[in-house]
Amino acid sequence: MNKLNQNIIGLLFGLAILFAGCKKEEYKFGELVTPSDLTLSTSVVGKDNSNPNGDGSGKVTITATAKNAITYKIDFGDGITQVVPSGTITYKYNNPGTSDYTIKVNAIGTGGVQSTLSKTVKVFVAFTIPANIISAMTGGTSKVWVTDKDALGHFGVGPAAEFSPIWYAATPNTREACAYDDEIKFEKDANNNILMSVDNKGQSFSIGAASSFYGFGGGDACFNIVAGGTKKLIFQDATSASTPANSTRIQFTVPGNGIINFGTGGTTYEILSISETQMHLRNIGSDGNSWYQKLRVKQ
Repeated sequence: MNKLNQNIIGLLFGLAILFAGCKKEEYKFGELVTPSDLTLSTSVVGKDNSNPNGDGSGKVTITATAKNAITYKIDFGDGITQVVPSGTITYKYNNPGTSDYTIKVNAIGTGGVQSTLSKTVKVFVAFTIPANIISAMTGGTSKVWVTDKDALGHFGVGPAAEFSPIWYAATPNTREACAYDDEIKFEKDANNNILMSVDNKGQSFSIGAASSFYGFGGGDACFNIVAGGTKKLIFQDATSASTPANSTRIQFTVPGNGIINFGTGGTTYEILSISETQMHLRNIGSDGNSWYQKLRVKQ
């Protein structure tokens, strides 16, 4: 037998061994077992006879248990949802005053099968929006704001530790048209909460780093983002390292997608300055940078 035939026979023999050793792997979830005996308990921190809705911290301890649950997904009833593998969490609500929240828990089993249970709690949060903030934003009733496109730095960005747009400050009327036609309405309700609604004319501008946050892809652009309805803003003292020299030290969170006049992927805005006609906001975007926007009262 010549050398060529020997090589061919050897190759065929090797392939036969290889194929003989291949076995189709079978992957199974196993038995799909729906979680059972789901329970949901809540404890408002500081609740007693004198403080029936808690001590004002806004904290509620939530505990979910179920048989055959792998993890739990908890909707806290304020626009925030979180996966809680242990089923137990102490969650802090930030909406000032006394509010009802419907907490819904999904106990998740193998293959994603779920059991659901909900419970409503009443929670008191001891934060009062400063009167000057309410007056400036709403005029005592309601006020419509727009992008201050004629101002230097109406769009801006800088490092997370800074409080001015030291990397980029847009010059007047240089950004996309969809970023300039939004109308933002702030209004005060009977309990001195501030509500916000945005008419974005069908599109909102987003920075590229945040486009996926809103369900899109690509760089800086205008996207068909649904603005959502009226949202109750959640106010609190600022959590940043700002000082009274560069900020009001008041911040608010926008439930849902968080957009005011352009999207950064952030939902919490610190009010750097505010008057009856102008507002300067800062938030931390998806890219970890500080983003700035200026608004003025619609004329």
